[in-house]
Amino acid sequence: MDFFEGYIDHIIFRSDSTGYTVMIGVMKGKDYTLVGTVPGLEPGENIKADGHETTHQIYGTQFVIDKYQVVPPESGEAVERYLGSGAIKGIGAAMASRIVKKFGDDTMRIIEEEPERLAEIKGISSRKAIDIAASVNSKKEMQHAVMFLQQYGISINMAGKIYAQYGNEMYDIVRDNPYKLAEDIDGMGFRTCDEIARNAGIKEDSDFRIESGIQYALAMSESNGHCYLPLPELLQATEALLNITVHDINRYLLDLQMQGKVMVKTVGKKRSIDEYLKEAENGGAGFMGEGGGIGRNLVYDADNRNVDPGVRVYRSLLYYTELQVATKLQELNIEKETDKDEGLEREIDEITEKEGIELDDLQRQAVSYAANSGLLVITGGPGTGKTTTINTIIRVFANEGKTILLAAPTGRAAKRMSESTGWAASTIHRLLEYQGRPEDEGDEGGEQIRGHFERDDRNPLECDVVIIDEMSMVDIFLMNSLLKAIHKGTRLIMVGDANQLPSVGAGNVLRDIIESGVIRTVKLNHIFRQAAESDIVVNAHKINEGHSVDLSKKSRDFLFIRNQNPEQIFNSVTALILDKLPGYLGVDPFDMQIMTPQRKGALGVERLNQLLQERINPKDSKKPEKEINGTLFRLGDKVMQVKNDYNLIWEIKGRYGIPIEKGEGVFNGDIGIITEINNFAQTLTVKFDDRFVEYEFKQCDSLDLAYAITIHKSQGSEYPAVIIPMYQGPQMLMNRNLLYTAVTRAKRCVCLVGNPQIFEQMISNESEAKRYSSLSERLREISDAG
Repeated sequence: MDFFEGYIDHIIFRSDSTGYTVMIGVMKGKDYTLVGTVPGLEPGENIKADGHETTHQIYGTQFVIDKYQVVPPESGEAVERYLGSGAIKGIGAAMASRIVKKFGDDTMRIIEEEPERLAEIKGISSRKAIDIAASVNSKKEMQHAVMFLQQYGISINMAGKIYAQYGNEMYDIVRDNPYKLAEDIDGMGFRTCDEIARNAGIKEDSDFRIESGIQYALAMSESNGHCYLPLPELLQATEALLNITVHDINRYLLDLQMQGKVMVKTVGKKRSIDEYLKEAENGGAGFMGEGGGIGRNLVYDADNRNVDPGVRVYRSLLYYTELQVATKLQELNIEKETDKDEGLEREIDEITEKEGIELDDLQRQAVSYAANSGLLVITGGPGTGKTTTINTIIRVFANEGKTILLAAPTGRAAKRMSESTGWAASTIHRLLEYQGRPEDEGDEGGEQIRGHFERDDRNPLECDVVIIDEMSMVDIFLMNSLLKAIHKGTRLIMVGDANQLPSVGAGNVLRDIIESGVIRTVKLNHIFRQAAESDIVVNAHKINEGHSVDLSKKSRDFLFIRNQNPEQIFNSVTALILDKLPGYLGVDPFDMQIMTPQRKGALGVERLNQLLQERINPKDSKKPEKEINGTLFRLGDKVMQVKNDYNLIWEIKGRYGIPIEKGEGVFNGDIGIITEINNFAQTLTVKFDDRFVEYEFKQCDSLDLAYAITIHKSQGSEYPAVIIPMYQGPQMLMNRNLLYTAVTRAKRCVCLVGNPQIFEQMISNESEAKRYSSLSERLREISDAG
């Protein structure tokens, strides 16, 4: 069966967020179970639907609706069923019966063309008659809109969003400038709009298309961490995206500036294109490419194309966010002289003696700066005493009766911070009291500003000191939100390792703050005796400094297993995680983490997860499973949230499974276990630490298997054991920075498996993908201006 024509009898289940519906339809007197995303469809309505049958292992045969249209009811019986279903506000079954008895088969025409005649029915006033007609027409208009948009390949759910945003104006927008949809509608990407434009006959070199392409290229660069793009790279990216030659990009940029959508800044001395390309070939960044360089074949004619490499193009939101962060940091940057304070020195001595710890000169300087500065950065690698320093600072402030708040970007990092300090710590989102429902859905900015923080400049944090750990993970948007909630006079202490990978989101906040030179920074570099006994710590520093590591040395916590081909490496990895390490370390295989530099390839994340799923969580008739968007999810699978979703609801359950706490927001990098797959309700439940989150199947594109993850995704996390395949990959990914980050994620054991030459090549490879950010420049400008 690939077609259904009948009426909707009743709805069994409907998701308010997606419109996914399970309902009973009647065709030729027979009941059918219908499923699909049909947000506006109501009981009593007649439909024609294209789709396909599927057999559910529990609930039997279902008809999946791919496309549908509502058929106006014609017979009196059909009209009465529709009006009496409750779909029309103000009409119940009894009222519907009286209306149809009065007007018969002419009822729908009366409602649409002569609604005032409804007042002839007892119980319907003139006002109510108009309201009934308005309700009927509104539903009819929405259904027409859905059918109109379906011809452009737009899903029913997305069509509902578009109609809700524009109403009947959407017809002109889709025909004249469909690229506006990408700006206004969450989930409408440039490529979808481009396809609509093509179908609508809009020329490929139209101004609308080129300007939308420029904005999309900038947005894509943000997903790679950039806050701006140099003009030559923006031009290259835009032309590659649109597959046309853009002859006068400055004209379009001027128009976008006039609309307030981009900012254009010129910096430094004007360079020729040849100088710029030479710099790029020697290590400059290329747009979106893993290889980093622009490439030897890229040629621009500066005279004819009028492209200045010294011009930077920002999305306006990014430019002003950087500026706001710099301004707020300068406002908080209050410094006192740090002459030797004998009282503070005595207090430090008392704390260290009581706690049985020792501080070197740099750590003592950090404590002194913390007591005498509005802002402080403490940075250093593993084993250099960052945690000991923070613990001392906390105790100094606690002794003075100050209120102290601790936070980190992720739940795992916050939990580790709590354990190491003995002081309650939360995620930054929870600290700022994030609320997942937007206050103003018209705001620009995409994922970073969906919803809102209760804590801001109007409702700041009520404390004396804020300490943030894992600052390398904090992007420019989150930093801006944090600073808004810190009023002048509150101390902010930022802690992190500047040599870790930068944030997933746009910006390079920690490194830019340090490089600006305008904020007090203490760089810890002494490896303490206890840490020096760990080969993980010692070798991490060697890797970071580019020194060779003796792989022949026998070690309890830094192991290298030599294998050459992918099959041998995989078998060794599997043996480690299932057989060797659990007994050696006394930990569950799910607590260990396999990390690899890349997603693709013989030992990339995608292939490893498929293979590891079959070894660690094999198929079983007692384990429900569901393939979603090409990924097979199975009960008991280890999964990761791969993008921020501030609106997902989580629950913490008590002893008998009763929710005792609720909240919103699941974030990029959170790892959990699938505890339930409900194929009837089309939902999947994941347990993240102590939080349970229910996903509808359509939301599962934000989940990925996590037996193996990319090193980038490991930021801010720490695992008892880390296993890293050493196999060939793209040069820009096989670098020192990535290897250092992976090794420092391990708490008790690092196992590298593969070719020693790859390990040595990664240590020697200093190249990193350039990240375009300018917070350090904004900080210096504001500082110089006084």
